[in-house]
Amino acid sequence: MKNNDITKNHRTRFIINIIISAFIVCVAESLLVFNFGRLMYFITRVESDGYSSFGTEEVIIFVFTGIILFAVIFYFLEKNSLDYIRDISEGVSKISEGNLSYRIPVSGDDEFSEVAESVNRMAGDLQELLELERESEKQKTDLITNIAHDLRTPLTSIIGYLELLSGKNYDMLNDSQRRKYLKIAFSKSKRLEQLIGDLFDFTKLSYGKITMKLEYVDLVKLLEQLLEEAYPAFREKGLKYEFRTNVTNHEIMADSVLIARLFDNLIGNAIKYGGDGKKVVVRLRSDPASDSVEVKVINFGFVIDEKDLPHIFDKFYRADKARNSETGGTGLGLAIVKNIAEVHGGSVTVQSDLKGTVFTVRLKNHIDRKNENLRRA
Repeated sequence: MKNNDITKNHRTRFIINIIISAFIVCVAESLLVFNFGRLMYFITRVESDGYSSFGTEEVIIFVFTGIILFAVIFYFLEKNSLDYIRDISEGVSKISEGNLSYRIPVSGDDEFSEVAESVNRMAGDLQELLELERESEKQKTDLITNIAHDLRTPLTSIIGYLELLSGKNYDMLNDSQRRKYLKIAFSKSKRLEQLIGDLFDFTKLSYGKITMKLEYVDLVKLLEQLLEEAYPAFREKGLKYEFRTNVTNHEIMADSVLIARLFDNLIGNAIKYGGDGKKVVVRLRSDPASDSVEVKVINFGFVIDEKDLPHIFDKFYRADKARNSETGGTGLGLAIVKNIAEVHGGSVTVQSDLKGTVFTVRLKNHIDRKNENLRRA
């Protein structure tokens, strides 16, 4: 209901109540005058014409009686509205004091119920914003905590092994031990480098600080290239890979670097956690009718627990089996995958059962540049 309608309805009801009150007062006054006149005829002086003669005192009594009667009647007619206004006022006071969970009872279908609903909506919106702010602060705190932990772990190892290779300890080690410790320190340094890189990418994607360089990208050629580049990793894990597609080429409008990062992360994830299987399958299905493309990355390792699936794309989330610190992951790879898919107007989902763990990426062939996800630096 618009404000003009609310004001008009309130004014109409107010005038109607005045008319009702005035009508009742007129009727009551008429009855009072008629009966008072007959009473005066028998009790007081009677003029020659047979009618009572009213003095000033009687007139004043009639006027004040009418005023009081009008006020009483009008009060009772407006009592519900006045009580409701008081309830609304008390509710606004409670909400303004910080009790955002309080809701004003909504009754009737008039302007006051509209006001109550508006205040309740405002309180709900404020409560939601406050919860979002708290959740954002919690996420920032969790992010800092996880970063500190994941940075400290490899850094502690690096410092420890470098201490073994420095000073008097160096002379106590043979060449084989020195090479071993240097190799470990180097691998930990690479892990630290990867974590920092993933952290920067995740932050830029999450807060819209990345510049999208859109161009046509052939997904068929890109996936073939990424699989060939990952061959040493497949061989190390004793895995084979299959690439299946229903088209010889498929171009989409995308940022080539980001899209390559998305599928490289998924393929790396399949290799890392699909070692118990014999192969990794990548399927591309083009759907011209819907102006989109679907890519599935499937591994046949152990099944991810159903309770972990909704959180698999959360930053730093580690399932009991599928993701843990021993695998060497940063805990940001799949979160980056989700962000890249979303900034391209697409999506990524996961399902896992005895038939395999399937990550499904859906991307549009063309991107609406007005899409709010396409935020530019």
